[in-house]
Formats: sequence, structure tokens, C-alpha cells
Amino acid sequence: MSKTNTMCPHQPCCPPADSAGRDAAHVVHSHPEQGWSLLCNGVVLFEDNGEILPNGRVISSRRPHAVVF
Repeated sequence: MSKTNTMCPHQPCCPPADSAGRDAAHVVHSHPEQGWSLLCNGVVLFEDNGEILPNGRVISSRRPHAVVF
């Protein structure tokens, strides 16, 4: 079961980093020129939808790869 994000100032609170909806958290720092954003729950979200969770776990990109014929 996911813990509540006690540091989140948003209402309703952002989903915790260990939940399935973690990508719905508010962006607190955005660096589009570098291709990443830091979410309120501590997740680093990359433009290809890959992620680094606060515990160091890496989630691979979920963007479909282009098919070359």
C-alpha cells in the first residue's frame, strides 16, 4: 500500500512516488532544454517518459519505439 506524501502542499495531495499514478504529481522544477522535470513526489520524469524514483529505481521509457522498414 502506498504511503501519503506528507511533504506535498497541494490539495488534493500528489500521488506518492511508489504509486501507479506517480506521473500525475505537480511539476516543481522543469528543465525542458535538458529533457527532464522534477515532480512534487521526488520523481525525475524524462521527456521519453522514463523515470528515476526517489529510491534510485529506474523506470524505462514507455514511449513506443519507431519502426524502421
